[in-house]
Amino acid sequence: MSQPLQNNICESHLFERLYKKHAKNLHDFLYYKFGDHRNPEDKVQEAFIKLWQNCKKVTPDKAKSYLFTTANNLMLNAVAHEKVVLKYHKIPKKQTTLETPQFVLEEKEYHLKLQKAISNLTEAQRVAFLMNRVEGKRFKEIAELLGISVKAVEKRIYGALKKLRHDIEEL
Repeated sequence: MSQPLQNNICESHLFERLYKKHAKNLHDFLYYKFGDHRNPEDKVQEAFIKLWQNCKKVTPDKAKSYLFTTANNLMLNAVAHEKVVLKYHKIPKKQTTLETPQFVLEEKEYHLKLQKAISNLTEAQRVAFLMNRVEGKRFKEIAELLGISVKAVEKRIYGALKKLRHDIEEL
């Protein structure tokens, strides 16, 4: 009595026989073609995973061709990815600045002076000033948030600016 022909390889015993039959040959093919540094064992496993995911579409007589084509394409994709990575690494990174070390040091010192001067402001001035200059809020928005008039916000910010100028010049 003859067995009916299989339309696909979704049965585990058939898939297992395919694995035992083609895994070593597929590994050797990838190893000889691409070398060991691209991990042919992983690509063999990925090819079999893709075969299993598409088992209903692949007939047993086409399985070997599918495996070798898939594994070869996976390796080619890995090679293409390595080329992109190498190309990216060749692009020079901008690490130099036109600023002199003296300028950088003065900038740090000024930043410290500014932080100290801001901490010396009254709380009302500091809140209004930071909301305006750091958060970018308009006088009207600050007035609504703080529940005060726009004139009061203007007075606080202008007072803060005057005090900051004075404190920074002293430092």
